[in-house]
Amino acid sequence: MALFTVSELIGIVVLTIYLGYLFSGITIRRPGLDKKDFIFSILIAAPAVILHEFAHKFTAMAFGIPAVFHVFYEDLFTLILAGVSVLLKAIGSPIIFLIPGFVSIPSSITPPQSGLISFAGPFINLMLWIGSGLYLKYGKRLTRKKMIFLFVTKRVNMILFLFNMIPFYPLDGEKVLNALFSLF
Repeated sequence: MALFTVSELIGIVVLTIYLGYLFSGITIRRPGLDKKDFIFSILIAAPAVILHEFAHKFTAMAFGIPAVFHVFYEDLFTLILAGVSVLLKAIGSPIIFLIPGFVSIPSSITPPQSGLISFAGPFINLMLWIGSGLYLKYGKRLTRKKMIFLFVTKRVNMILFLFNMIPFYPLDGEKVLNALFSLF
């Protein structure tokens, strides 16, 4: 079995461009789309989101459970929200909806499996949050650009971790909480 389908690989490319656009201007406020800022934004946002989703996928696969990564454009509702996000970004709104995608797994899994698969994504964000924070604190001879990169990486991953751990459907925190309750 291949690690990724062609559809998943195309989705990763589309998602990377989408994230680069949405996060552009986070450190540099210029009119239009600046190429260096766009790439900088991709380097911050894409790992936070894509590694989060891959953690779900590969954890499920480690259990022998089939898992498929779906990007926002595969569902009409999320496609509309993603379009609204792009429009809000284009008009300079400080508010965006980040609708990257999801990993589908069969519903016939056990609550502990569901909890571990669900926690795998936020766990990646937690590690990126802590890792960038430690590197920012203890790194030697950091340039201004590296400090900005680490600070924004730390902040983005903190927000993604905390948001995804909110215990309400469809967020990961709800599945983690259900898994914990199933153990008692």
